Amino acid sequence: MMNHRHIGIFATQVALLAICLSVKTNAQATPPTPASSAATQIDAASATAEKPVQLDRVIAIVNGDVLLESDVREEMRLAVLQPISVPANQNTQIRAAQRLISRALILRQMREQHQINYSVTDDEVRKSLDELRTEIPICKKMSCSTAEGWQAFLKANDLTQPEVDERWRQRLEILKFIDARFGSSIRISRQDIQKYYQSTVVPVFEKMKQPSPTLESTSPRIREILLQQQVNSLLRDWLKSLREQGSVQILDPAYGQTTSNSDEDDGGRA
Repeated sequence: MMNHRHIGIFATQVALLAICLSVKTNAQATPPTPASSAATQIDAASATAEKPVQLDRVIAIVNGDVLLESDVREEMRLAVLQPISVPANQNTQIRAAQRLISRALILRQMREQHQINYSVTDDEVRKSLDELRTEIPICKKMSCSTAEGWQAFLKANDLTQPEVDERWRQRLEILKFIDARFGSSIRISRQDIQKYYQSTVVPVFEKMKQPSPTLESTSPRIREILLQQQVNSLLRDWLKSLREQGSVQILDPAYGQTTSNSDEDDGGRA
């Protein structure tokens, strides 16, 4: 029986043998490199090493999570999915970063209030996306309601279906959280609905010289609009308070200040 010393020596010999075999095999398999070829490889390696590599940058820290510049570029690309189209001159890095920060703050609150289930089903995602395909302004030109038109839209905007599904699922979950947190405390009165009807709905149809729909038929939609407006107002105030609590640290001055708050910060409601 081998003692520990013999085992150690034997293991060392096996290791050395393996190294030798490896060297020998490589030597047989690879012919000697000519000096000129070796010099060319060295020059190529040197050129590669000298070529500047663009690194991702951290632009902000939100509740301990880093926000990268690549995240901002991704948000700008996905802005095309918003039902209310973002004009090209407004789809800036600063606005995209503000949307990302707001969304990160909301998602953190959703995780902390995990006793409520905000998840949505695949069927809910599919139905909502079907509606989206008829609402996105650019989709009307590309006939996104058809399978061919939708695929053309995805390709034109460098999007994939799984990517869209994931973003839209998150959006629906955020909407469910926002409505649960703020919607239940808002009351829309009959007087509020009548006022909106007279000041907003009627003038639009008068301008088009068409008869206005009745107050009764438009009341449900008006109530929804007024509820949305108040929810958005509460949401902006809430997000502003979260920022001021020190949850957001913006490291790149080009993206604003730590306590800044944008009027469009809605976590992706639009």
